[in-house]
Amino acid sequence: MELLTNRATRRIALRMTALPLIAGVELGGTKCICILATGPDDIRDEVRIPTTTPDETLGAIEATLAKWQDFAAIGIASFGPVSLDREADDYGRITATTKPGWSNTDVAGRIGKRFGVPLGFDSDVNGAALGEGAWGAAADVADHAYVTVGTGIGVGLVLHDEPVAGLSHAELGHIRPARTPGDDWPGSCVFHGACAEGLASGTAIKARTGISADDLAEDDPAWDLVAEALAQMLHMVTLTGIPRRIVMGGGVMVGCPFLFDPVRAKLARSLGGYGALPHLDRMTDFIVPAKLGGDAGPLGAIVLGRRALDCADRTPFTTP
Repeated sequence: MELLTNRATRRIALRMTALPLIAGVELGGTKCICILATGPDDIRDEVRIPTTTPDETLGAIEATLAKWQDFAAIGIASFGPVSLDREADDYGRITATTKPGWSNTDVAGRIGKRFGVPLGFDSDVNGAALGEGAWGAAADVADHAYVTVGTGIGVGLVLHDEPVAGLSHAELGHIRPARTPGDDWPGSCVFHGACAEGLASGTAIKARTGISADDLAEDDPAWDLVAEALAQMLHMVTLTGIPRRIVMGGGVMVGCPFLFDPVRAKLARSLGGYGALPHLDRMTDFIVPAKLGGDAGPLGAIVLGRRALDCADRTPFTTP
C-alpha cells in the first residue's frame, strides 16, 4: 500500500502545472532536441540541433540553454553507451560508442558545470522510459520497459518508477538472439555482428535489403526475420522479471506498425507458456506502441531534471 501511495503521489506531482521550468535535452545520434518545459502540457520552447562533432553539438546545446536562462534544473537523456555510476571517474560521459568521434565525451560534466544548476543524466532509452511512465503508455504501471527500434536498438528498464542501472545501463539491444534457421546473414553491428541491433534496426534492414524500412514492402520476407530477432530480444526482456508492460517506439516501429502483431505472436510462441503471469496471455496489452512518439525522449529529460532538482544534494554539478 505504501508503494501505491508513493507512486500516486509522484504521478500527481508530475501533473501539477505550477512547477519550476526544466531544460530538457535529448542527445541523439543524428539530432538533439532541447525543450524548456514543466511537462507535456507546458512546453515553452523547442529547438532541434543536428548531431555532428561533440564540440559543435554541445556548443549549440549550450547556446540554446543560455538563451533560456530561467530554468531550475537540466535533464539530459543521451545516446550511449553512457557511464551512470556516480562514483566512477567517467560518470556522465559517453563511453565506447559506434558514433565516430564521440567516445569518452564528457556530456554531463561540461553542460552541468557551464550552468551550475542540478543536472539529471541518463541514457536516452531510460529517459524515454521515464517519459512514457510519467505521461505515456506506461503511466498506470510502476515497472516497464521502453524499447526503441530505429537507427539502433535500445532498451530502458524502469523498476518501481526508477530507471535501472548498475555497472552501466541495460544494453539489451546487443544481445545475441537465436537465429532463424537458414539465415546466416552476418548482421550489421560493428561490435557484435548479428546481435538484435545488427539484425533488426533500421540500419540492419537497409544493409540487408538495400531498402530503408520506410520504403520496404510490408510483404517483404525480410520483415519475418526482423520480427523474429525482436521477439527473441523481448523474450529476454520479459524474463528479466521487470516489465509489466513493454512500450515500443523509434522510427522503425512508428513507421511500420504492422510489425507489432508478428512480434507479439513470435514472442508468445517463444515463451511457450512459461511464466504463470496472466497478463502474458494478453499480448496486445503487454506489447504496446509508445504514446508520446518522438516526444518521449525530450519529456523524459524533463523528468530527469525534475528528479535532479528534488535531490539536488546528490547532484555533482551544482556549482560552476
